[in-house]
Amino acid sequence: QVQLVESGGGLVQAGGSLRLSCAASGTIFSINAMGWYRQAPGKQRELVATITGGGSVNYADSVKGRFTISRENAKTVYLQMNSLKPEDTAIYYCRCDSRSGSLMPYRPYWGQGTQVTVSS
Repeated sequence: QVQLVESGGGLVQAGGSLRLSCAASGTIFSINAMGWYRQAPGKQRELVATITGGGSVNYADSVKGRFTISRENAKTVYLQMNSLKPEDTAIYYCRCDSRSGSLMPYRPYWGQGTQVTVSS
């Protein structure tokens, strides 16, 4: 079992900043990647940023240059969000692709989400 706990969401004005945190715990042998996804009302969930165990990062075009994903350690990931825009308003979900053993497949695990609201 893997549990993900997100924190750091809140209400900010356009142009402001927030830092989201995600901590993974449970039966984890290794983590292939962690990332952040978001879902706005009436829209599909979309990828925001990911980081692999090797440190490779990917960003959605809409957040590139404004958001930064980083790893504090093997089980903790951050999303620094700067120059926030109203269109960034969404529930942000942490995702962890992990396995419980060396012969086990990687599986995705999701946090419950944290609300980010950006006012104009």
